[in-house]
Amino acid sequence: MVIFAELIRAVALLLNLVFNVMYIVLVVRIVMSWVGADPYNDIARVIYSMTDPILEPFRRLPLQLGAVDFSPIIVFILLRVLQGFVMGVLGQIAARLG
Repeated sequence: MVIFAELIRAVALLLNLVFNVMYIVLVVRIVMSWVGADPYNDIARVIYSMTDPILEPFRRLPLQLGAVDFSPIIVFILLRVLQGFVMGVLGQIAARLG
């Protein structure tokens, strides 16, 4: 069971890395919107394709105050809650197994 516990810990670390990368990509997306980056740039297209599926459901909600869009803040909060939940559950499973 120790090997399975270590596998669960490795999966938890990998998922933690994915969450952290998503935070960074969201920050880059926000900064790109401030500076008016070229949407046809290849890097910008990759960032948009990574963040659009996450942001679009929240952009349908009335989360804008004037020109300020608060949907990325909601996404940051929800990602953090989800990260804490997933890491906690996987940590508990790994602890019980080994």
